[in-house]
Amino acid sequence: MTSACFDHLTPEQLRELAAQLTQQVHYYKTRGEQLAHEIAVLKRHRFARRSEQLGAAQLSLLDDLLDTDIAAIEAELEELAPAPAAAGPRRQPRRTALPPQFPRTLIHHEPDNTQCSCGCQLKRIGEDVSEKLDYTPGVFTVERHIRGKWVCERCETLIQAPVPAQVIDKGIPTAGLLAQVMVAKFADHLPLYRQERIFARAGLAIPRSTLAQWVGRCGVQLQPLVDALRDTVLEQNVVHADETPVQMLAPGMKKTQRAYVWAYVPSPFAELRAAVYDFSPSRAGEHVRTFLGDWKGKLVCDDFAGYKACFEQGVTEIGCMAHARRKFYDLHVANQSQLAEQALRHIGQLYDVEREVHDLLPDERQRIRQEKAKPIADALHGWMLAQRRLVHEGTAIAKALDYSLKRWAALVRYLDDGMLAIDNNGCENQIRPWAIGRANWLFAGSLRSGKRAAALMTLIQSARLNGHDPYAYLKDVLTRLPTQKASGLTELLPHNWMPASKV
Repeated sequence: MTSACFDHLTPEQLRELAAQLTQQVHYYKTRGEQLAHEIAVLKRHRFARRSEQLGAAQLSLLDDLLDTDIAAIEAELEELAPAPAAAGPRRQPRRTALPPQFPRTLIHHEPDNTQCSCGCQLKRIGEDVSEKLDYTPGVFTVERHIRGKWVCERCETLIQAPVPAQVIDKGIPTAGLLAQVMVAKFADHLPLYRQERIFARAGLAIPRSTLAQWVGRCGVQLQPLVDALRDTVLEQNVVHADETPVQMLAPGMKKTQRAYVWAYVPSPFAELRAAVYDFSPSRAGEHVRTFLGDWKGKLVCDDFAGYKACFEQGVTEIGCMAHARRKFYDLHVANQSQLAEQALRHIGQLYDVEREVHDLLPDERQRIRQEKAKPIADALHGWMLAQRRLVHEGTAIAKALDYSLKRWAALVRYLDDGMLAIDNNGCENQIRPWAIGRANWLFAGSLRSGKRAAALMTLIQSARLNGHDPYAYLKDVLTRLPTQKASGLTELLPHNWMPASKV
């Protein structure tokens, strides 16, 4: 950029531009220092003596997570760093050749036009060859990319087709192999040390440290998609929320601590199908408020106190009838309470109406609820008030009645809006993959690794909700992402996605 570019600017505009550039430089410097410190801590923990309280399997999992975090931070640092100035020729490290017995597919990359600008026909004088490792369950294959070199004999112009853009620049994995690792880890809940063994049986033992680097770099590249999906969910007027505990081991600690994963999904009656996960180090309500930001809609949730501050800031509370029902169900199972049985019968009638209106349009659903469900709800409320006056304070039935009576306004708001569900069961179902996964990966190694798992499971679970095979979805997204324009990023979101072959 030359000084002439600034000639048309006023002194005030120049000062404003200088202030913006100074602020930007400060941000990059500060962020770079933060990442450098974080990676130093992780490396020190990676090679330091670990607590003997962790077993061999746990230490193996921790090593994988640390390697993944380090790779993710290095990828972020590369994005922050300015492009290096042109230097002299560097000696490229020699990569170990892929096993010759693997089947190979030849992929030729040649210029679209082999005529030189001077009018001469170009002559092919050689080629560059690179190999990418691909994988389908149980079988490794190799993509052999051949890039012909074409030269003009008169003006000595050299032309060669460009190197196809990759998520991992100059790496050996294809998008298919990367998708396989992601899906195996976050959908099938296979830790990397198990994947290492599986790959070894297929003929190539890819070190888990290498797999961890791939996971970390893919997590960084896919994060903009997750952010865009979060924004899309928060465009909805109705959002469901639920949370579940997971164990997290922060670097330097000798034991795990309880962290939480939150799930946010749109109304089951909305066209949008998505599940966005957010990982946090605690159950504090500030994490919900941070995720929701300025959103002011209707939040369907349980009675956890962490949501209460949102309701004071303009969010409308929608209760979960399933939680109210559960109080009476547990009481009935425990001691065959007749009052609990009556409550269950009334609530069951409300669910009968829901089955009737489930597939209707919102306006029609609301009309029938007002006609059939509201009288049932009013009768149930009156019955609860009457029974509460008859039972003793502190008894189990009194506590069950109090739970519903104190939340009654929130519990019956669904009657006035055809886009609202009677309960939060749909969101609770989206938490289940985490319950299955934590039995395999035991804990998150850090806040960063937990957030990465939440991001990748967001894309995988949302792909499933839209009827896609997560492997096919991620493979296509990882193939297209390096060349996808920022303005077209939403085309790769699960609810908008179409395979490249159909675009």
